[in-house]
Amino acid sequence: MAPQQITRTSFTHITHAMTGYFIYCRKSSEAEDRQVLSIESQTRELEQLAAKLQVPVVEILTESKSAKDPGRPVFNQMMQRLHRGEAAGIICWKLDRLARNPMDGGSIIWAIKQQGIKVVTPAQSYAREDDNIILMYIEFGMAQKYVDDLSKNVKRGLKTKIQKGWYPGVAPVGYLNATVKWSGEKVLVKDPERFDLLRRMWDLMLTGMHTPPRIREIASREWGFRTRRTRRMGGKPLSLSGIYHIFNNPFYYGWFESPRGSGQWHQGNHDPMVTEAEFDRVQTLLGRHCTPRPITKLAFAFTGLIRCAECKGMITAEEKHQLICGHCRFKFAYRHRSNCPRCATPVENMTNPTILDYTYYRCTKRVTPKCSQKSIRDDALEQQIDQYLARIQISNRFKEWAQRYLRELHAADAKSRVDESKAQQSAYDDCLRRLDNLVRLKTAPGNHDGSLLSDEEYLQQRMGLTKEKSRLEVSLQDGEGGADRGLGLSEGTLEFASTARSRFARGDAKVKREILTAIGSNLTLQAKKLRIEAIKPFVILENSMPRSDQENIGLEPEKTGLNQGSNDEADAEIPSVLGDLYDVRTLDHRNRNLVRTLYHYFRSVGLDSKQPVWLQKFLGHDKIIPLPKKDKRGEDLSLAA
Repeated sequence: MAPQQITRTSFTHITHAMTGYFIYCRKSSEAEDRQVLSIESQTRELEQLAAKLQVPVVEILTESKSAKDPGRPVFNQMMQRLHRGEAAGIICWKLDRLARNPMDGGSIIWAIKQQGIKVVTPAQSYAREDDNIILMYIEFGMAQKYVDDLSKNVKRGLKTKIQKGWYPGVAPVGYLNATVKWSGEKVLVKDPERFDLLRRMWDLMLTGMHTPPRIREIASREWGFRTRRTRRMGGKPLSLSGIYHIFNNPFYYGWFESPRGSGQWHQGNHDPMVTEAEFDRVQTLLGRHCTPRPITKLAFAFTGLIRCAECKGMITAEEKHQLICGHCRFKFAYRHRSNCPRCATPVENMTNPTILDYTYYRCTKRVTPKCSQKSIRDDALEQQIDQYLARIQISNRFKEWAQRYLRELHAADAKSRVDESKAQQSAYDDCLRRLDNLVRLKTAPGNHDGSLLSDEEYLQQRMGLTKEKSRLEVSLQDGEGGADRGLGLSEGTLEFASTARSRFARGDAKVKREILTAIGSNLTLQAKKLRIEAIKPFVILENSMPRSDQENIGLEPEKTGLNQGSNDEADAEIPSVLGDLYDVRTLDHRNRNLVRTLYHYFRSVGLDSKQPVWLQKFLGHDKIIPLPKKDKRGEDLSLAA
């Protein structure tokens, strides 16, 4: 149905009964009306329309409220006045200015049908006699659909923003909302005027010498700190409740809760102002032990990997948090205490208390509750792992020489690999011929009674030949790939041995766990000593390389300063056992034998699925190790595939 055009003559038939029209203008501050004219612009345009149509205006009604829900006071009063006959109709900019919900839209349509009012817009008019009410249903339905879609889009956008780690709302003090120009993404950035000042407030609180009210006074009077000015508020000193909120808000160490009060915590992508340890210290100084914080599972590096050697139970880890009183120097667990047990001094009133945080590894004692094994601190456990890594550590110079020698072995081994391949192919062809002959003999006319080859003999011989055929197929499939794989894994092992110790020292809990998993299995803890059953490649390295008290002494004693004699504990702690003292000039038959042993070990692994369990983790997690090449058939030669 074509829209009805509004002309001056279209109103002549109702002028005799017309008492006037309401002009209704509405604009919401929400996103739904972002592109709509302001109330002033709507009023100006509608007054011109009324003058053009010579329609008297009873009153101009304006409202700043969303129409997605019923209950607008000005709109409801206007409808009541229309029912009383105070006006003949409504002039508005568009129908969605009147309603965006079914109830208000229905009240307009009902008033047209029952009261005979008329709705006029710049595009067209709606009246009972015009027979175009069906268009109003469509218009109001589209307005309602727009609101529904807008709500879904906003919720989806906020969810996506949260998943990306961005706080969904007005940035807290010290940060600003910003938009990335090239992508349009909404992010949080540091407030250049307030971030550093707020960090200084945290520093004052961390000293334990200042209370939040005193810090607020210093920031306001001495530093001139003022909150960010907005259209309605801001530009004032920080309130007392505001500074307590800052010191109690996990957002400042990188976490936020959304929706608020839901218990769903998310790690933020913004730059944290303080560390979690600093935040915890401030909570202790404030005497707060129930501060809202994300519920996260503690990530310990070695839990689930080590067993107790006495009772075979698992080794677990736990954190201990203690505080040394600033008055009586008494040490106690502070997580669930607000006062010192000895002198009763409140924690928040202590002067410069000492906070101690430790991680211990111990037997769970679930298998044997009376297990006698004692706990060990994480730094002591890591030191023992570091000592083992020192025993297999090689210098970069040795690694480079060994990798060159590996490639020489690989190239020299090419002819033997060709001969092996020919011999394997010949054996495979012979196996196929014997299988074919076996089938022919079984199906021969003279064997109809089983006199030449019984069923039992046939099945037994056929099973043996089938197993031999499968074995030869694996060997042929491995072929050149086994040598390439041996080269790649040997080079990877040398690369790991040269960098594992430094990566362990610098890495986080995940990296340390991966390194310990790679070097050994059957890890046990007894008398605070970690026993590592190293895997074969590292056993080769550990047993084949010279010890510091045997060969290194004879190299350059005047430069090394090492004394003669045996000291097993010292040997484990000297990082240069296989490092800088191991000069390339001293490489001899023993060192070449080490490289050959490593190379031939990986060649012998082949496609045996039981062997490369540790290699799967080794190649999957250690990104610096080059993956093996592909063979001529284009198949992946990685054992982790």
